[in-house]
Amino acid sequence: MIARMNDAQPGTDTPQDPEDRKLLTLARSARARNGVAEGAAVRDETGRTYVAGSVGLPSLRLTALQTAVAMAVASGARSLEAAAVVTTADAPADEDRAAVRDLGGPSTTLLLAGPDGTVRLATTVG
Repeated sequence: MIARMNDAQPGTDTPQDPEDRKLLTLARSARARNGVAEGAAVRDETGRTYVAGSVGLPSLRLTALQTAVAMAVASGARSLEAAAVVTTADAPADEDRAAVRDLGGPSTTLLLAGPDGTVRLATTVG
């Protein structure tokens, strides 16, 4: 289920939750710092965050969100509270939704923002 951002501050497309704003800032920074197509960040059940960019090696291709989820799993996370991806895409990729759902469950929030950080969509990965 994809819905328009419904918890934004009046007149903006910015989430009210400071932890969600943090995820967007980290995802945007990863994209810019690494010069990659996408940046992502996830928050686990303890509040720890994991940040990644897309991986485009000849032998390994991962979206930024898949990479962030993999980092969380490799670090011992048992669940996810939220995820954010900064991309030029208009909708979350199916493989991104699946990766977040695998670790966080169907009700995990996924924020999708453009390169300028403006949230385009907020959804659960259900």
